[in-house]
Amino acid sequence: MKWMIASDIHGSEFYCKQLLEAYEREKAGRLLLLGDILYHGPRNDLPTGYAPKKVIEMLNVHRADIICVRGNCDSEVDQMVLEFPILADYCIVTEGELLIYATHGHLYNEQNLPPLQKGDILLHGHTHIPCCTEHDSYIYMNPGSVSIPKEDSWYGYMILEKEIFVWKDLEGREQMRYPKRKQENI
Repeated sequence: MKWMIASDIHGSEFYCKQLLEAYEREKAGRLLLLGDILYHGPRNDLPTGYAPKKVIEMLNVHRADIICVRGNCDSEVDQMVLEFPILADYCIVTEGELLIYATHGHLYNEQNLPPLQKGDILLHGHTHIPCCTEHDSYIYMNPGSVSIPKEDSWYGYMILEKEIFVWKDLEGREQMRYPKRKQENI
């Protein structure tokens, strides 16, 4: 199955619309959201096109496709208006031989690891910075942010298909991948 993975929409109708257009263009089977869906949070400026009610409408149309974990800006009142579960602290995704521990990142992260075995992937948002770091016993990945990217990163998402992760900007341009392509012999 082809997965689209995204995080930190923060109530932006403008960027949520672009994300959902990319979802259609990618023809992904599922959309995994890593939290912070509607509220921008007190530490962030309002993202472009801040309109949480519009984001609710757009995401509820895709409720059968969405798997979501709770971010630090998500609350029970958000669950009252979203028609898919958002309050789980984590979910487990398997893809081939991979086990992916997906969470937002405010509870479980590189400083506070969940139960992982060698080779497992810790996947979270929260920092708004795309990342792929191989540690001795696990791999840490972050798709970055849909609406408030930080450290000069792009507005974007990840695609997971056949054990390959590809980070893309909202226009669909590849920014990085894991595992990296092997150099072809010339």
